[in-house]
Amino acid sequence: MKTATRELIDLFAQTDDRKEMEVLFREIFTPSEIDTLTLRWQLLKDLYEGKTQRKIAAEHKISLCKITRGSKLLKAKDSYLKKVLDDLYGEGKETDPPW
Repeated sequence: MKTATRELIDLFAQTDDRKEMEVLFREIFTPSEIDTLTLRWQLLKDLYEGKTQRKIAAEHKISLCKITRGSKLLKAKDSYLKKVLDDLYGEGKETDPPW
């Protein structure tokens, strides 16, 4: 992993104030990049909820290729994303995120 990548990960990891993180996002990412990240997260949530890839593609007007990556990640053994989604939305948990 590149040094700059590690530094960026450290920067995000040490930013624990929500407002500061919002400012950091707006300063580092373009609005389009934030939209892309947001869409990727929504796709993962949709997959986790059991929506079909075709339904997700139709709802968000995107290709199946974009969704397939997320599907594979959630099915992977020891998937961190699956653990995060389980913690947020697992059985008996509310469906809306805590933020």
